[in-house]
Amino acid sequence: MNEQNTDNHARYFPLQHFVWLPLSMILLLSSIGYTVYKIVQGEFTLGLLFLIGIVILAIIPGMLARLYSVKLQDRIIRTEEQLRYYILTTKRLDPSLTLDQLIALRFAPDEEFISLVDRTLAENLTSTEIKKAIQTWKADNHRV
Repeated sequence: MNEQNTDNHARYFPLQHFVWLPLSMILLLSSIGYTVYKIVQGEFTLGLLFLIGIVILAIIPGMLARLYSVKLQDRIIRTEEQLRYYILTTKRLDPSLTLDQLIALRFAPDEEFISLVDRTLAENLTSTEIKKAIQTWKADNHRV
């Protein structure tokens, strides 16, 4: 695996991003197309609406699983970074930092973390600016 940095830290889960999601969209669009085709042919049945409903109901759990896991991960990151700041400074982290800023700060090593937090608070850095300001990237390979 290549060393993680600001240019390559986005994570894709191949089964979800390149198999499940495209197949779900193909199935949804084809079932809608088939329903429209049958309506134009004058062969509409209630079963066609059930088909679209079942396809949508099959897609929702996969989307919710991803949404819930990412939301939980965000809460964990917030807690980890607050604890890390407290351990390094024995002070509470400023609550004005946004979740996006905290998520970006997690890539900073301890040696750069406090100064980068101070700079972020002073200059209201965006997450992209924070990531670019990191000198020694701390990889996060345990993300969802």
